[in-house]
Amino acid sequence: MAIQSINPATGEILRTFEPLAEEPLRAKIALAHQAFRAYFEVPLDHRALCMRKLAGILEYEQEELAQLLTREVGKTITASRGEIAKCADACRYYAESAARILSEEPIPTERNNSYVRWDPLGVVLAVMPWNFPFWQVFRFLAPALMAGNVCLLKHSSNVPQCAIAIEALVRRAGFPRGTFQTLLIESRQVEAVLSDPRVAAVTVTGSEAAGRAVAAQAGWLVKKSVLELGGSDPFIVMPSADVERAVANAVASRTINNGQSCIAAKRFIVHQNVYHEFEARFVEAMESLAIGDPTKDSTQIGPLATPQLLSDLEQQVEAAKQAGAAVLCGGERMLGAGNFYEPTVLVGVPRTAAVYRDEIFGPVAMLFPVNSLAHAIDLANDTPFGLGASVWTKDHDEQKRLIAELECGQVFVNAIVASDPRLPFGGIKRSGYGRELSAAGMREFLNAKTVVIAHDVRQTEIPFEPPAVAFPPHPPPVLAAAPTAPARAAAFAEPYDSTLFRDAFRTALSDAEEQAANVTDPEIKPRNASRISSGFRRSISGVRNLK
Repeated sequence: MAIQSINPATGEILRTFEPLAEEPLRAKIALAHQAFRAYFEVPLDHRALCMRKLAGILEYEQEELAQLLTREVGKTITASRGEIAKCADACRYYAESAARILSEEPIPTERNNSYVRWDPLGVVLAVMPWNFPFWQVFRFLAPALMAGNVCLLKHSSNVPQCAIAIEALVRRAGFPRGTFQTLLIESRQVEAVLSDPRVAAVTVTGSEAAGRAVAAQAGWLVKKSVLELGGSDPFIVMPSADVERAVANAVASRTINNGQSCIAAKRFIVHQNVYHEFEARFVEAMESLAIGDPTKDSTQIGPLATPQLLSDLEQQVEAAKQAGAAVLCGGERMLGAGNFYEPTVLVGVPRTAAVYRDEIFGPVAMLFPVNSLAHAIDLANDTPFGLGASVWTKDHDEQKRLIAELECGQVFVNAIVASDPRLPFGGIKRSGYGRELSAAGMREFLNAKTVVIAHDVRQTEIPFEPPAVAFPPHPPPVLAAAPTAPARAAAFAEPYDSTLFRDAFRTALSDAEEQAANVTDPEIKPRNASRISSGFRRSISGVRNLK
């Protein structure tokens, strides 16, 4: 199926690309593998020089790149310019900080020299989303390239022009050929790339479904993975907050990138003492947003990225209404060309409604009144996601409790959640695992190699001193009731019969072979069935010689 670049504001097909066939795809993986071997030896100073040049190109060509970004995903031009500038900031941060992050860490031991060094893993596959086509990629590629890894990018299928442009920028900055490559492939081809033994790790930013699929395969292959998935971030407002300032930031957080951001606030949890004031101000501000052509500087809300996203959002709002929610403003798609949806405010969303737990991608907000701080925390945590939280209070005790008790990867107090190259970024629960950005993000795809150098080779053998309490060599048998101390001592003293283990393994092998022979489920691949018995055969070989 062809990969298309479509303007979401007009529906115009901008360009069409054919996905890579099997042979060219394998050639790109081979090139990445060869590039890593050479790039590993490139001095850090030279990598930093290229990274600074990349930042300079981004800044010099900011307007051209921003226009491309806006045409392909419908982001407002103001937001697109900010995204390109943020990418340049990340490049400079890692160019300046990599030496510190990658420096060896000495660890005091009885040895002459003990330390941890950080080595790159190799070829890392990045599966990236469309909502921040440049920033999502740059916050991966900048630390990865500075660390000495090489990158393969599988970008979202609706942003092929952005993906191609990023590879060109990296090459123009002086990074060696093959260190960063864009793969114009379909989602189904990701499995083949990740299965290639030359690919060492994978990072995914996107939907929960995509994350589950890739993580499952990476787990089977025993390859490192990082997931940054969805979010349903709470925005908590307590009575001591500056309500006017909180409202302004609430609107900004809910409508960032036309409401299509994993860290955008989606659930606004407001104490009843200030709820009515907050609601009135918030609805008025949402209704006053300027919607239209994203290429105009005056536009505040542009289109959703794809027709499917628009359809999904319509269905979510309609389902919320059917469940009993009320619409205070918006609630409809806009007539005419483009994927436009009105900024919407929902109240009275019941806990049984699907939208209560699902992520909303679009300019739709849900308001919830609460009667206490404990109520606010309980409601905020009542979600399968755990990405970020924005809390608004001047009370220091409330701040401490919110920071400690909210179940998420980041808490911003009197500020909206935002990514920053200097700060770790990531979530918990179904928002994913691992971290991006900062030193933590850079080290996700590094091998923490422990190095111990003895002062004298003759001292490498340390005499073993047994513990004060001698432990039995074998576990005790399972007893029906808790034994007394003398009985427990007698049990530990019983002779050990290795035939028990041999018999157990033989029984397990027989059962496994029988199961493998009777596999009829077409979903279970024959090679996986054969592994059942072969795994037990390897296990039993270790106990055949027991006496």
